[in-house]
Amino acid sequence: MGLFRNANTLDRPFSRNEVVVATGDLPGVPARTAGKVKVVNGVTWRRYWVFFDNGVHLGSLDSHELVRPEDWDHFLAARAEREAAAAAAAAAAAAGAAVGEGTAAATSADDDSPNARLRAMVPAYLLERSASARARLGA
Repeated sequence: MGLFRNANTLDRPFSRNEVVVATGDLPGVPARTAGKVKVVNGVTWRRYWVFFDNGVHLGSLDSHELVRPEDWDHFLAARAEREAAAAAAAAAAAAGAAVGEGTAAATSADDDSPNARLRAMVPAYLLERSASARARLGA
């Protein structure tokens, strides 16, 4: 019940006088500080003016910077899931870059031109297309 309810309320816009919590450190406001929404502006991008409990008033806060107190646990779980996915994508990209560096090193050993590494990253058919276009234009 809790996760389904929280999933629905995370996407719902905040309303005036609703109690919210800061999701991260904001200027003068540490993360998880409670506050009250005083003004809601925007049509396609909603922004909020929030009066926090520590006496700081901030405007133009995005909905990603705020969460309802009852949704805090779900927010943390969703953030951890996003960070894990980003770390997995970075690891996959690093593994792909390591393979690409090996190819670039092999190419640069054979070719001493300054664009040797770039040629290793560009597909062969695009290089052929560029060469034929240069020949056709007489460049």
